[in-house]
Amino acid sequence: MENILINSLIILASFLCMEGVAWFTHKFVMHGLLWFLHKDHHKKDTFGFFERNDFFFLIFALPGIAGLFLGMQKDYNFLFWIGLGITIYGFAYFFVHEIYIHQRFKLFRNADNNYFKAIRRAHKMHHKHLSKEDGECFGMLWVPFKYFNNKNSKIII
Repeated sequence: MENILINSLIILASFLCMEGVAWFTHKFVMHGLLWFLHKDHHKKDTFGFFERNDFFFLIFALPGIAGLFLGMQKDYNFLFWIGLGITIYGFAYFFVHEIYIHQRFKLFRNADNNYFKAIRRAHKMHHKHLSKEDGECFGMLWVPFKYFNNKNSKIII
C-alpha cells in the first residue's frame, strides 16, 4: 500500500511539474531559439493538418518515453512513475490544447465550464501576439484568475 501511495505522489508531482516545464519551454524556447518551429502556430503559413509546431509533440514525448523505458528496465523504479506523470500530462495537453482549444478534432465544442472557458480565454490572449515578443499566458492548465471574470465574452480561436 505504501508503494502505491509513493508512486501516485511521484506521478502527481511529475504531472504538476510539467506545467512549469511547459511554461518555461513555451516562453523561452518556443518563443526563443525554436521560434522557427512554433511561429506557424501563431500565424498559419503551412497547409494541411500538421504544423511545424507539431514537432514539439516529439520533443516533449521523449523524456516521458525515456522514463517509462528506463524505469521498466529497473523493475519499475521511480523513473517509470515520473515517465508516466509526464505522459499523462502529454495526454492532458493533447486533449486541452489540440482538441478543446484549437478544435483540431471537433469534440467538446460546447463545454460550458468556467475553468475551460478561462483556459480558452487565456490561450486567445496568447495568440493575439503574432510575433515571438510581447507574449502572455504561456502555460496550459494554470490559468491566471483574471480570465475567470469575463463571463459574457464570446470566445473564438
